[in-house]
Amino acid sequence: MYWTALILAGLFEIIWAVGLKLSNGLSKPLTSSFTVIALVVSFCLLAYSMKQLPLSIAYAIWVAIGLCGSAIVGVIYFGESFTLLKCISLCLIVLGVIGLKLSS
Repeated sequence: MYWTALILAGLFEIIWAVGLKLSNGLSKPLTSSFTVIALVVSFCLLAYSMKQLPLSIAYAIWVAIGLCGSAIVGVIYFGESFTLLKCISLCLIVLGVIGLKLSS
């Protein structure tokens, strides 16, 4: 259950990051409200998962899901560039999180 909450927290992190982009600096009320709700849900799920999971693992996975997911959404929906260096960098982040998990 804690792992499910952590994965959902990461997915909600992607949602609020995209919401920040779509809200134009929180200037669109409806989008801004949705973004804030996603942020709160993400933090609550992260906090719940940390009841059982180690801080270093939970936080790293939460950030990695949010970062990689936001980068992918940026490329697909916002036309951001996807270079070899960006791909390698994202892979290194994932490998770093796997390394943290294996070391615990």
